[in-house]
Amino acid sequence: ADIYDCLCPGLVRLLGTAQRRVRDALLWTGVRTGLLDVILGYDCNLACDYCTITPEMRARSMTTRAVLRELTRGRADGFDAVSFTGGEPTIRRDLVGLVREARSAGYSDIKVQSNGLLFAQGRNVDALLSAGVTRFHVSIHTHLDAAYDRLVQREGSHALMAAALDELVARDVTLVADLILKEDTYRALPAAVAWLHARGVLAAHLWYVSLTDGNRERTESLPRMTEVMPFVHEALSWSRAHAMDLRSLHIPRCLLARDVAHAYDPGADRVRVVTPESTFELRDSRLAGRLHVPACEGCEHRSVCPGIRPDYLEVYGDAEIAAARGQSARVSPTRRLPVLV
Repeated sequence: ADIYDCLCPGLVRLLGTAQRRVRDALLWTGVRTGLLDVILGYDCNLACDYCTITPEMRARSMTTRAVLRELTRGRADGFDAVSFTGGEPTIRRDLVGLVREARSAGYSDIKVQSNGLLFAQGRNVDALLSAGVTRFHVSIHTHLDAAYDRLVQREGSHALMAAALDELVARDVTLVADLILKEDTYRALPAAVAWLHARGVLAAHLWYVSLTDGNRERTESLPRMTEVMPFVHEALSWSRAHAMDLRSLHIPRCLLARDVAHAYDPGADRVRVVTPESTFELRDSRLAGRLHVPACEGCEHRSVCPGIRPDYLEVYGDAEIAAARGQSARVSPTRRLPVLV
């Protein structure tokens, strides 16, 4: 079963035109030949406090020629969808031109993943739509204005983000909001989902904070999943009651339990990630699960669940997964949480 089996009949009415319903359903079920995920560069106009990008990485980016070469190679290899991300892709002056080239090359699905601040100016949205963008993903982190500005470390940014969502919704584009589950955001998750829905945003992805690269030492930002789950269950239940498409990207299926239909693993599809320094399959990313613990054996979801990330196991071990499976913990934590004095 997929998430559409769980949503109320009102979803069809709320998603808009028949064309968009068909397109979104095909994207969800993986009916495409592959996604080329292009990380144009690591620089950004924000400085999120959990970002995995280091100051050294911010100096690295792909040249326009290199991006065009990868777009050509992607089509030759059968990829028909492309995502432009970063860093922040909208700060690049060649973004509109790259979108045009992607459309000319034959990519039928063109996504821009952004913090959305520049979309507060509607003409920027119109330029990208005219060039060929078919959907937008906007990272909102949290819906609370003071918490958002504190998290992105740029005063006044929340107002721009909210205005951007309004501009996108007004144009009836395919839009997904990204929410981050971290120590100082997860308790507000149900309210954030309701806030999005009230603004007309009907789809959102839940990302779990990662302790990699630039966020490696901020162990205090990583909450226990069992402490987060009551808020996740509440949000998922609310989304079903209000015909909202809410998906969880990193929580193992055994912990999602009754809400397992909301589990979403982008790495299960054919996704090639292109960065300024390397190319790899998304399933091999450090942000993917990658690890299964002994308690995973025999689980009905073993063949489709990507497991748990190494950085999470280092801090908390496998006790939560083992308990969910009715077993004893076998993997002990190897890192310590900070001690407050």
